[in-house]
Amino acid sequence: MPKPDADAITRRPALLRRLTAAVPGGVIADEVSLRAYDTDALVAYRQRPLLVVLPRDTAEVAAVLRICHEMGVKVVPRGAGTGLSGGALPLADGVLLVLSRLSRILAIDYDNRAVVAQPGVTNLAISQAVADRGFYYAPDPSSQIACSIGGNVAENSGGVHCLKYGVTANNLLGIEFVTMQGEVMRLGGRHLDSGGYDLMGVLTGSEGLLGVVTEVTVRILPRPETARALLVGFDRTIDAADTVAAVIAAGIIPAGMEMMDRPAIHAAEDFVKVGYPRDVEALLIVELDGPAAEVDDLIGQVAAIAGAHGARPPRLSGSEAERLAFWAGRKAAFPAVGRISPDYMCMDGTIPRKALPTVLTRMAAMEAEFGLRVANVFHAGDGNLHPLILFDANRPGELERVEAFGAAILRLCVEVGGVLTGEHGVGIEKRDLMGTQFTTDDLRQQTRLKCAFDPDGLLNPGKLFPTLHRCADSGWMRNGGPGAFQDIPRF
Repeated sequence: MPKPDADAITRRPALLRRLTAAVPGGVIADEVSLRAYDTDALVAYRQRPLLVVLPRDTAEVAAVLRICHEMGVKVVPRGAGTGLSGGALPLADGVLLVLSRLSRILAIDYDNRAVVAQPGVTNLAISQAVADRGFYYAPDPSSQIACSIGGNVAENSGGVHCLKYGVTANNLLGIEFVTMQGEVMRLGGRHLDSGGYDLMGVLTGSEGLLGVVTEVTVRILPRPETARALLVGFDRTIDAADTVAAVIAAGIIPAGMEMMDRPAIHAAEDFVKVGYPRDVEALLIVELDGPAAEVDDLIGQVAAIAGAHGARPPRLSGSEAERLAFWAGRKAAFPAVGRISPDYMCMDGTIPRKALPTVLTRMAAMEAEFGLRVANVFHAGDGNLHPLILFDANRPGELERVEAFGAAILRLCVEVGGVLTGEHGVGIEKRDLMGTQFTTDDLRQQTRLKCAFDPDGLLNPGKLFPTLHRCADSGWMRNGGPGAFQDIPRF
């Protein structure tokens, strides 16, 4: 991470006075209360922020950014704090800008199938708000009960139903955001598309480095006429992986297709008790939706493909409650794994579907190499892996082995033609691996884009880029550089 700016810390009293005037009752400064904000969901790394500010509307967000820009103080935006890559890790010399108070749904427009919401609205709350009219918001991260829609935009979040309906970027119609200089800007709206450069695409997934999102317009969809889910067990993980590729190759695009291995199956079943089979090595959850006749036909096709790859006889959801129960186990897999290990680190990489058997085989070999266990839970249909590396942070050197194991998994993803992240973002977790996927020219171009929005490098510095110099010096900004993980406080 960048070295703390001693001048910013010295100016803390003056900064506190100005921010308190701009956001009355919304500034946290005492040391005890600041501890609640010293990490996001990547809890292996911690840093107490200089100050925390909780604005109530766009005007207050703009005022905070304007003050910090004038005083040269860094700002780290934060939503619900559910991010898993350290993207909201605070800075000792920076203001943590928390958007949880911007939590209202501003408009529901059924004619244009759109919802306008502030960034602190939870993902699930959008679907709940339109459920009585038979609509829903398709992207559904496992953390949807807690994660905020603004954070979903920052990380371009996915979910179990994104195979068919797309990730956040595919369901986003418009955003309002504030620049580091305090300027409020709007992109898109309630219409399907807009001309010119795709700046909304640039902001989506930018991890808080380009601007702070203060309003989001998303597309809502009518609920399908029929939705049914299959539980398909396999005696070999490789057979489950081959089935995933075969289903897609047959031209079938399920609403969702998730995979769990034995450790994850047992943890989820112990936690939620939804009837997952315990005597299999891998479990696929495949959901088909659409008109009833089409769903019935697709269920038969998927069952036949799975059977040809050695699957056990599938279990089909017989009611909406049972379908939701199947998904409840999958969505509770992360907290469930927390019951079987003192700590775990959730990785996030994406690979071509055809590489699933190769990657799973090599990950199994890596378990022995690093002396650590892995529970696999992932979006199999789109190749988005979420290996959970189990460890005990109280054992000396074990966190370092986890980091090395995780880096090896991500390098493997790139090696087989995949990418470093599917939805969790780069943050600090994958920052020093960016050179694995991108060339020096790629990173320079990305840096120029960052500088176009934030020439002083004050928005979320130390994230995403492995080496980031000052914009003033040939288009670069200064940063700790490779190996800076060693400077991040842990636990």
